[in-house]
Amino acid sequence: MLTAQTHSGTIFSLGKEYNKETLMFIRKNEKFFCPACGERVSLKLGTQRIYHFAHRSGTVCREFYEGETIYHMKGKLQLYQWLERQRIPVELEYYDSIIKQRPDILFLYDGKKYALEYQCSPITEEIFKKRTEAYRQQNYIPLWIQGSKHLKTKRNSVFSLSNFDYFFFRKTESQLILPSYCPEEKQFKILSSVYPFSIKNAVANITYHSLENTKLEEVLAPQINNYFSFAKWSKEMERFTLNWSLHPSPELHRFLREIYIHNLNLYLLPPEIGLPVRHSLFIQTPAIIWQTYLFLDVLLNKTLYELVNLKEVERNYSKRIMNNEIIIRNIPQITNEKSFQAVKEYLFQLEKLGILIKKTETVFQLQTKISVPKSNREKEERRNEFHQKYKTILETINEI
Repeated sequence: MLTAQTHSGTIFSLGKEYNKETLMFIRKNEKFFCPACGERVSLKLGTQRIYHFAHRSGTVCREFYEGETIYHMKGKLQLYQWLERQRIPVELEYYDSIIKQRPDILFLYDGKKYALEYQCSPITEEIFKKRTEAYRQQNYIPLWIQGSKHLKTKRNSVFSLSNFDYFFFRKTESQLILPSYCPEEKQFKILSSVYPFSIKNAVANITYHSLENTKLEEVLAPQINNYFSFAKWSKEMERFTLNWSLHPSPELHRFLREIYIHNLNLYLLPPEIGLPVRHSLFIQTPAIIWQTYLFLDVLLNKTLYELVNLKEVERNYSKRIMNNEIIIRNIPQITNEKSFQAVKEYLFQLEKLGILIKKTETVFQLQTKISVPKSNREKEERRNEFHQKYKTILETINEI
């Protein structure tokens, strides 16, 4: 811990930049206690770790609160001092006795209370949701910032994201972002424009913001570049499909059996299947699968100019979910968004491509049938033609 209660009941914080001699003098003349459990704690002033308070062995509070790494303590301390330099009212490790939780940092900004959690070790979704909800009940705005060491870059603009990583996504006015912080580099790393192409991997943008030159507002509502490379997406989709077929998972076998029944081939799917849509991160199942299911369930057997009703689409989509053929991803901080929004965004793209015409808010009309390539040569021709067409409408697709 970085804060403790003195014998007189005041809070003593190591967030202030004391020198070691001063702290040694204070330690000699003061007794310290844990604000949560009231047990005696010791002020540690070693050379290998950050100065901190520690419970004595055997206490329940020690087991619950103390497992912090140097990485975590450094980050928490740097973020606290960063807010303090901006003259923002801030408290380090404030203990709320009502909800029995101690956010890493509590601060007031623009008339609102924020509980900042700098999370560097994995926790379960249940614990994450419980802490988040408790903060909201106390009228705190939870601000979860992930330790950047968890953010795994596979290659340029491609990131490997675990279920734990998705806990940290939150919504700004214009974006879904994942904020993280690295105390070793002293910079924020903010992931945005995230388009998953597999269960674990996604194409995304990342921006870097040095602690010294970044204000709080730039973390709460960052100005993000929405640039998206469809060429990059297509390349990663091809790579994924190839690797996927060489190392098939159980869900792929199930998917392959179904498309073979319809005389389809994984390598000869139409280029209109497997498109990036903004809300696809709410669907754990890869885009190429759930969009193929939509094609099979709704579009394949429609005749030209036949109507496509959103209720019909949603009914088939829900059935696939019930059968575990489509798996939804829960994002704890964004509870008011529905995964079906991704499906609607996909239909919107098909409208832009001239395949559908929107008749009403809930009804489309099939304007052009999606043709299935019969050979690799036809596939290449169709793909090149489609890519050129898609690039021309990319700027009009608001989701990207």
